[in-house]
Amino acid sequence: MLRNLSQASFATVAIAMLGACAMPPASPPSASLDPPQAERVMTLTASGVQNYSCELDAQGHLGWVFRSPQATLYDASGHAAVRHGAGPSWEAEDGSRVVGRVLAQKPSETPASIPQLLLETHSTAGSGTLSAVRYVQRAHTVGGLAPTAPCSTEHESGSSPYLANYVFYR
Repeated sequence: MLRNLSQASFATVAIAMLGACAMPPASPPSASLDPPQAERVMTLTASGVQNYSCELDAQGHLGWVFRSPQATLYDASGHAAVRHGAGPSWEAEDGSRVVGRVLAQKPSETPASIPQLLLETHSTAGSGTLSAVRYVQRAHTVGGLAPTAPCSTEHESGSSPYLANYVFYR
């Protein structure tokens, strides 16, 4: 019964967080996160993890270092449409793929969450859904910060779940 209660609690929290991602921002978005002269292609909701590695800093102290995202992006009907991974990269079901680089960021509207970003496409592959994408905006982020538990072994892996909206522009 405890297991079912935990699953139900997780489901309730996940649904609440997804709902929060779908809500409009409390304040107007920063102009720095608005892509210049771009047309919105689609908005998808991501569910995944931010991966971290335990590494030594310049002073010889162990700490979590961001490595890569790993998420599935869903359309409004709940269909898995795009995979998000290292690069950062996004790959659609049709094989089209973009890799971006960060242009701007601002803090999340949700406390203790990864920042919102504007990324510019610097390479594309394939033809299809993502082939004309010039910008990717990560908004309404929830979670994803480095694990709160200190790391104790060099190269140890850790991850943190996150949700976000990704808006693709051409």
